[in-house]
Amino acid sequence: MSLINSYSQSLPQQSSSASNTSATTKSSVQTNTTGTTTGNPFLDGIRLPEESAIPESKDQMLKQEDFFALLSQQLSMQDPFKPVDNDQMIAQMASFSTVDGISNLNDEILNLNTVMSSSQALQASGLVGRKVLIPSDTGAISTESSEIKGVISTPSAIESITVRVEDESGQLIKSFNVDGSKGGNIDVTWDGLDKNGDPAKAGSYAIKASGKVDGTSQDLAVSTYAHVTSVSLGTVATGAILNLRGVGGIKLSDVLAVSET
Repeated sequence: MSLINSYSQSLPQQSSSASNTSATTKSSVQTNTTGTTTGNPFLDGIRLPEESAIPESKDQMLKQEDFFALLSQQLSMQDPFKPVDNDQMIAQMASFSTVDGISNLNDEILNLNTVMSSSQALQASGLVGRKVLIPSDTGAISTESSEIKGVISTPSAIESITVRVEDESGQLIKSFNVDGSKGGNIDVTWDGLDKNGDPAKAGSYAIKASGKVDGTSQDLAVSTYAHVTSVSLGTVATGAILNLRGVGGIKLSDVLAVSET
């Protein structure tokens, strides 16, 4: 009888021990499942890294809502016996509104500049195929245009102006004289022939002019005409760009005059 009672009393203890073991196992499994490690070096090595929450970048610009939030916080923490002066509060609100208005005005100005640049390029497209006078003494001759026209600016009347035509290396191609007795802007044309009367090869050439001013030889400013082949939009800062044959690009604002041919 004592053996039977002893055996029967030991059953609950085994059941309790098994229950504790099961609970421990489940707890261990849950802990390993939700934890960052499993205790097994191999499994820990192949475990995918947990995704880390990357905070989104926040706009650092203070807006009107932020100002009112700060103002509300200030009012809630101020000394009731020393309230904020109404004039100071109104001045702060007016200053913030002014800054916000200036920011919006800048955005509108940028949009207006973009629209004006496009409109300017559209108007400049009417110059394609025509010749414009640019503040440069360098012109180009080609099969389409075998001569270079320009304008010599004189400070006063000059009896005779010496014109020198030089190639890109600075070699003299031809020299001739023009009448400058009228003063002011004197038209000049090089027919594209060298000093031997042979046509010069296509390329860029510089027209230099000099004359005696008050008895002293002086270099004179020369502007040349160039053929407009196309127009580029450019940027807000530069505006429309005219692409000139054999010369390159030039801003529309730098054009001195427009010729019919």
